[in-house]
Amino acid sequence: MNQPLPFSQASENNKQVILDVLKCYLKSGDKVLEIASGTGQHAVFIAENMPELHWQSSDISSNVESLNLRISAAQLENLPAAIPLDVNQEHWPCDVPNSIFSANSLHIMSADSVENFFAGVCNHLKEGHLLVYGPFKYGGNFTSESNAGFDLWLKDRNPESGIRDFEWVDGLTKRCGFQLTEDHVMPANNQLLVWNRESSR
Repeated sequence: MNQPLPFSQASENNKQVILDVLKCYLKSGDKVLEIASGTGQHAVFIAENMPELHWQSSDISSNVESLNLRISAAQLENLPAAIPLDVNQEHWPCDVPNSIFSANSLHIMSADSVENFFAGVCNHLKEGHLLVYGPFKYGGNFTSESNAGFDLWLKDRNPESGIRDFEWVDGLTKRCGFQLTEDHVMPANNQLLVWNRESSR
């Protein structure tokens, strides 16, 4: 009996609008590293619709086996098996990417892990785009009442999690030369933040 594939309704709902934005920034031949790939729905959908990309998904070790169920079932040449990657590792076990993407991850991590996420991005993405999807606060304020309620729900599950301040995460990227390219307003009170880092050569 085949094992059911992991599934997220939120990922199903937002995959098309995310793809529409990514198409504006990713180009043929790019090697994209996805951090915290979850169920793999984004990875498969984007790899199917942008076959000119090489899409490397990843997640923490305990999630990789279920993630690879979906990736293996897709059998896409530009979507290899997911790799285990913990943002708290100093060295990430991946090839040098042209872009890094992550969705709905920063509000799940602790604040320390968010800092490590951006430190890792700084170390591994020498030039290219960083694209991060999810909810954010601005000036300490939530963008909607539902996001305020979601933040309480997150903190009830794990006090170290929570919706992050845009100004804080933007500051973390600026430390190593990233500049905000665009802040896209997305459905369901989310944003897709795009930063770019140019080569220092």
